[in-house]
Amino acid sequence: MSFRSVTKDFGGHVAVDDLSFDVVSGRVTGFVGANGAGKTTTMRMALGLVAPTAGSALIYGRAYGDLDNPRRVVGAALDGPGAHPGRSARAHLRIIATAAGIGFDRVDEVLNQVEMTDHASRRVGGYSLGMRQRVALAGALLGDPELLVLDEPVTGLDPPGILWIRELLTRLAGEGRAVLVSSHLLGELAEVADQMVIIDRSKLIADTPLQELLRRRQTIVELRCQNHGAAAAGLEQLGAVVERCDDHLVIRGLSAREIGDTVDRTNAGPVFLLNERVASFEDIYFELAGSLGSDATQGNMPDAGARAAS
Repeated sequence: MSFRSVTKDFGGHVAVDDLSFDVVSGRVTGFVGANGAGKTTTMRMALGLVAPTAGSALIYGRAYGDLDNPRRVVGAALDGPGAHPGRSARAHLRIIATAAGIGFDRVDEVLNQVEMTDHASRRVGGYSLGMRQRVALAGALLGDPELLVLDEPVTGLDPPGILWIRELLTRLAGEGRAVLVSSHLLGELAEVADQMVIIDRSKLIADTPLQELLRRRQTIVELRCQNHGAAAAGLEQLGAVVERCDDHLVIRGLSAREIGDTVDRTNAGPVFLLNERVASFEDIYFELAGSLGSDATQGNMPDAGARAAS
């Protein structure tokens, strides 16, 4: 899958702005951005659901609508399973299979693959959100596609379910498939992705192997002391990068020992907290995207609860 200078303007609102990147076979590409950054619109353009204003979104060099048998080339799960609540998962998948010329044996295979065989005869309307996510994934896998496009597939899954989908995506990429997956759970995405595509305010910020991003990690020190102003001034004189939060400072570029010495030297003590840690992928995301300091609300950002997981 390739995006080349793809842009989408909805009546003066630019949802995607000159975006270019590739989704490569044999790799999981993580797609990260705040709510409204343009992730879902980008995916929908690749699947022919939204027409680009400019540029191209192609699947193996062809537009989705030009593929001879789309479900055997690309499987997608964007907005849940799309199943009528009164139908069973098995009936829903059989309808899709019939339309795509796929045998019913494959329906049973994917139901087993997503661990829904025991619930396949129940009506979808009675499913939990996590179960509906599994049905959507089964639909994406139905044609045994070369490419998977998954928007927030872990939403509604419990911790064992998240671990299960992490292992599934790794296995699918290991079989040579290309996988594009978005998620607000940055820590979980960092556990499975090979490549990270980061967008912010509709623009590309980074398209980089995950390991290359992680090599940029610095030591971060959190400091809470009596006089934050004096401590910050002294630390910045030494070349540290200091972020002023409500009740503490976040410092990059100096060790905890150097910071403690500076607090003593500037008479900014006593010290109530001095915590040193290695930057997480979430820290790197916010540093690159910069939305944390914008007028975007915290509710629009990727899940801050992922910080501990990463």
